[in-house]
Amino acid sequence: MIQCREVSKHYGEFAALDNLTFHVADGVCALLGPNGAGKSTLLKILSGLLAPDGGEVRVAGFDVLHDALALKRSIGVLPEDLGLFDALTVEEHLDLCGPVYGLSRAETRARSATLLRILGLEKGRYTYLDQCSHGMRKKTALAMALLHNPRVLLLDEPFEGIDPVSSVTIRDLLRTVASRGIAVFLTSHALAMIPQLADEVMMIRGGRIVYHAMAAELERPLDELYFDLVEAPKQEDLPWLRFSPS
Repeated sequence: MIQCREVSKHYGEFAALDNLTFHVADGVCALLGPNGAGKSTLLKILSGLLAPDGGEVRVAGFDVLHDALALKRSIGVLPEDLGLFDALTVEEHLDLCGPVYGLSRAETRARSATLLRILGLEKGRYTYLDQCSHGMRKKTALAMALLHNPRVLLLDEPFEGIDPVSSVTIRDLLRTVASRGIAVFLTSHALAMIPQLADEVMMIRGGRIVYHAMAAELERPLDELYFDLVEAPKQEDLPWLRFSPS
């Protein structure tokens, strides 16, 4: 479903992506890496929002440069900035989204009702987005990504800012849609969630893929691999930070 061959993206002298080559057929693939490693840049390229400087990218069978309209109709995207409108309610976002993908009003309303219920947004459906918490905003954007039954889901940090119950709901929902043939490609810092969710794990550092394997074949715990290959925790004592009784 996702193919990248020698994909690069530069911002001046900075290489955000450096000659990436990988293939994801189906299931759930998690892309892990620190801030600034290139995760969001890659998702923008996969979703057709950003053109690569070089290389070939195909998603859901479409070339992201030459089949942009067909691509956008076939994917669901949870972008980094969420892409929401403060002056619309949660429900109005879904009402507007359905017809864009050719859904009838009745079908849009039926699917929206289910998504709002599953994602815990039912009581807040009439809330304007400028009054929503970050978690509600993120779940609204996720509902929009799922509404039209996409062939591929591209999700930027779907668990960031989400409460524990909703996190489990989203995890189980993504596992279900993946079992029905929808490919899910997501970025995440939630390392504890990934072994319960992903079929494949990729790690990126400095714009390069440094690890790619099936989750069932991980030779060590995921956090150990991440700290060794991507970014080790900083360890430094702060001797002044202590309670000193007077």
